[in-house]
Amino acid sequence: MAALVRERYEHLDGRVFCGETPDEVASWFDEPLPESGGDLGELLLEVKAKVMDTATLNIGSNMYAYVMAGGNQVSVAADLLVSAINQNVTKWHLAPALTELEKRVIQWTGQFVGYGPAAGGAIVSSGSAANLMGLTVGRNVFLERAGAREKGLFGMAPTVLYASTETHGSVDKSLDVLGIGSDQLRRIPVDADFRIDVNALREAIQTDRSRGLQPFCVVGNAGTVNTGAIDPLTQLADLSEAEGLWFHVDGSYGGLASAVPELADLYAGMDRADSIALDYHKWLYQPFEIGCTLVRDWAQLERTFKRSASYLDTDKEGGGRFDINEHHFQLSRSGKALKVWMSLKAYGTTRFIDMMRKDVELRAYLCRTLDAAEDFRVVSNGPLAIATFQYIGSLEPGHENRIAALNASMVPAIERDGRIFLTGTILDGRQVLRACIINHRTQQSDIDFMVRVLREVGQSVERTR
Repeated sequence: MAALVRERYEHLDGRVFCGETPDEVASWFDEPLPESGGDLGELLLEVKAKVMDTATLNIGSNMYAYVMAGGNQVSVAADLLVSAINQNVTKWHLAPALTELEKRVIQWTGQFVGYGPAAGGAIVSSGSAANLMGLTVGRNVFLERAGAREKGLFGMAPTVLYASTETHGSVDKSLDVLGIGSDQLRRIPVDADFRIDVNALREAIQTDRSRGLQPFCVVGNAGTVNTGAIDPLTQLADLSEAEGLWFHVDGSYGGLASAVPELADLYAGMDRADSIALDYHKWLYQPFEIGCTLVRDWAQLERTFKRSASYLDTDKEGGGRFDINEHHFQLSRSGKALKVWMSLKAYGTTRFIDMMRKDVELRAYLCRTLDAAEDFRVVSNGPLAIATFQYIGSLEPGHENRIAALNASMVPAIERDGRIFLTGTILDGRQVLRACIINHRTQQSDIDFMVRVLREVGQSVERTR
């Protein structure tokens, strides 16, 4: 198994996406339920051929789709060790070291992003789960005087949440799960830099109050997934405080980059959030899956999640044990935090900050390269490591519908080509290409290669059209 992993990491310069069809991949696993076991060596060869050799190369330097960091080798080893001891990090006596280690990772995380070392938090699976966790705590703490923890939302005035049109879809999903409902989500327009319009937000809150509704939460973005935009967090913090609202920051993509000194001013106000969602498997280069929710203190989590159960009440004599199950929804959890702890110990924060800085500089280099080219144009050049752009080819500016159609056709063509992996999105109603540079292995030569491949694919699509 170690040899398979080593071989995979030694050959990261091939096709990012191998190009098999869904039917073809499904056929590899179209077999009956095994009644008896087989040879492990043969099984590993099958895994190599069907899984390892055909894996989409998220770990490679030419992955620019979505927000896919490249992992790191220390964390690969950490995941193996966690699986080997198979501990449930829910009660202290089931995983003493992993419990204390997880508390320390949360403390380090609060320190890393400037939230303060006294923060409480929860290790979760992803940024989506981190948003759900933060909004759950926010709803319960905000509404606890009205008895929402015991009675639910029945009989209360509808509670309303405010977020920009660029906010991640996991916030919509969270409102569904929380029983608040998507009708109580106000999508606030954004400015030319794709940041929330604070004046429009203020007006929406006032309108809802006048209608007898109950505003409860403002969501600020610390790096949107479309452009990397960072909302004016200080203004959002001021408004939330003045209106008595819970202030949640979705920093799943960009929140950890607040540790980069030259970017810190962009995040002013994030330290005033009531909750923050972060995602280690994005810009802390961790393997899937691990995210984190930070809150002001552990008591807020305990007020939301602690429940009495006789079979869990094992610490009769006290002793200062900290049971994570009293601060988390789950009762069965693996020791995800070990890989973050080991990575920080092995590499140190300076090295992680250098890698984030490198990614941001590569975004700037990409935009300069595209600006200098006659067959591309930059659409958004955000402050982090996401750029959106269009391939124009031989088309003249002004033929916007034809340019949009050309770029829409390029997205599947890029995937079929397989040399790079890059997707598109819609900005201001326009189809654009989007590159997210969030891999410590990606270098300037890879950006040059990306532009060359995009030009070749674009020319091919244009000829076909």
